[in-house]
Amino acid sequence: MINASLKIFALNGYRHASTDEIVAEAGISKGLLFHYFINKLGLYSFLYDYSTRFMMLELSSCPVKNQEDFFELVRMKENAKMQVLRNYPYMQLFLDSVRFEDVKEALYATEERRNILPEAEKDFMKHADLARFRPEVDIDKLNKVISYMLRGMMEDRFLENSFHPDMMNEEIGAYLAMLKKLTYR
Repeated sequence: MINASLKIFALNGYRHASTDEIVAEAGISKGLLFHYFINKLGLYSFLYDYSTRFMMLELSSCPVKNQEDFFELVRMKENAKMQVLRNYPYMQLFLDSVRFEDVKEALYATEERRNILPEAEKDFMKHADLARFRPEVDIDKLNKVISYMLRGMMEDRFLENSFHPDMMNEEIGAYLAMLKKLTYR
């Protein structure tokens, strides 16, 4: 039920996700869905909380304390996400889609908790030694490039129906190694 809901919301957004599609994808009755969740908004809110907590739990298990290499920290963070995606393949796409949601009731349902995961990821990266970068490297722009790259890779894999966490993790590592060569002194 969770995976089916994550998939339908991630691919369609709140407005266009239908409970009929969710129950069809999950292979359950609508009555069972509404037994656990009062309505579509309750399900959406639950999924957001569940996804945030699950990602936070995986991130908190990473041994980042003694790691100062920016790209290794990014790799560790992405590896943690791939661990989650082994069980919940659409969870990251769902979390990304929430950022672009435009339906007021969905926005209000997640509003108070929207900064939890981004703050945790920012905190995750606080140990990075930024002095290793070449002087002309703008760290904010580099972070955006990495974010766009990761989101684009994930969307491509799902559109091509070729998402495999281990293969994606390998590919992410290769791109990060290239960026490291281009941006470190």
